[in-house]
Amino acid sequence: MKTNGTTRTLGRSGIEVSALGFGCWAIGGEWQDAEGHPLGWGRVDDEESVRAIRRALDLGVTFFDTADVYGTGHSERLLGRALGRRRDDVVVATKWGNVFDPDTRTLTGADDSPAYARKALTASLERLGTDHVDLYQLHLGDTDPRRAAELRDVCEEFVREGLVRAYAWSTDDPERAAVFAAGEHCAAMQHRANVLQDAPEMIALCEASGLASVNRSPLAMGLLSGRHTGGRVLESGDIRSRPPVWLPGFGDGAGADPRWVARVEALRDVLTADGRTPAQGALAWLWARSPRTVPIPGFRSVAQAEENAGALAKGPLSGEQMAAVDSVLGR
Repeated sequence: MKTNGTTRTLGRSGIEVSALGFGCWAIGGEWQDAEGHPLGWGRVDDEESVRAIRRALDLGVTFFDTADVYGTGHSERLLGRALGRRRDDVVVATKWGNVFDPDTRTLTGADDSPAYARKALTASLERLGTDHVDLYQLHLGDTDPRRAAELRDVCEEFVREGLVRAYAWSTDDPERAAVFAAGEHCAAMQHRANVLQDAPEMIALCEASGLASVNRSPLAMGLLSGRHTGGRVLESGDIRSRPPVWLPGFGDGAGADPRWVARVEALRDVLTADGRTPAQGALAWLWARSPRTVPIPGFRSVAQAEENAGALAKGPLSGEQMAAVDSVLGR
C-alpha cells in the first residue's frame, strides 16, 4: 500500500487518491425523510459548490465521495458538472441502497435487492455524467450479512463489466464489514471516525484486510471546526437542528451539546499546534491514527475547501500530540 504525506492507496485496488477526500453530502442541499425531518445541511449555493470542488482540485484533492440519495440526486449531478473534463483526474465514490423521490426531495425507503443495485448504478452513472464509478458503496449499514454477500457478488459483476473499479460498504459494524472484505475487489470500508469518536475495531479490520478506512464525519458533523458553541441556532433545513438518534453532539432545536463543545475546547491547544486550525488538527489526528485512513470532510464553500485542503501540507499529528489528545480525553 502506497502512502506518503499527500496520497494514499484505496486498499488492494491500486487506486491512488489524495490522503484527504471531500464529502459531497452537504452540497446536495435540502432534502427530508417521509416525516419531514431534514436530512441535508440546509440551503446551499450551487455555484459556490462548483467553485469549491474546482478549487479543491487545484489544491490537490483527487477523491470525492457522494451518494445517490444526497439531495435526492442533486449532489451527483453537481459533482459531475463541476468535474467536467477533469473527470479522469479524480476518483469518484458514490453509494446506493436508499430509495427517494427527486420531485419532492424525499427519502422514501430502502432497497437492498441485487436488481435495485444495477438500477441505482445506471442512474448514478447518468447523473455523474461518466461511464464508470471508481468506488461503489453499499449505503445501508444494517443490511443482513447473507444479503450483503449477494450484493458483494453483484459488485464483482460490475467490476467485470467495467462499470465499477472497486467497491466498499458504508457501515460501522465490523462483523458485517468482514463480509464485503472477503471480496476480491473490495477496496475500502467507509465508517464514522474522528478524534472524539474513535473506531478501533473498524480501523483494525481495515488494517488486517488491506482495505482503506474512509472516514465519514471526520469533523464530528462540524463540531471539530471549533466554530460551534452551545445554543447556536441552526437553520430548520439542517439535519443537526433535529438530529436523528445516530447523530450525537447536537440537541433537538438546541444546537451543539455544551458537553461536546467543552471536549472540543479542551482539545483546541493540541489540535492547533504547528499553526493548524482546529479542523486541520482533527484531520491530522486521523492521518496519525492509521496509514489506512482517508478522511472525507464535507464542505459548502471555497473557504472551507481551502481550509480542509490546507491540512494536507501540515501532515499528521506527532506521537507526542497523539498522546496529548488521549490524555485530554482520558483515554
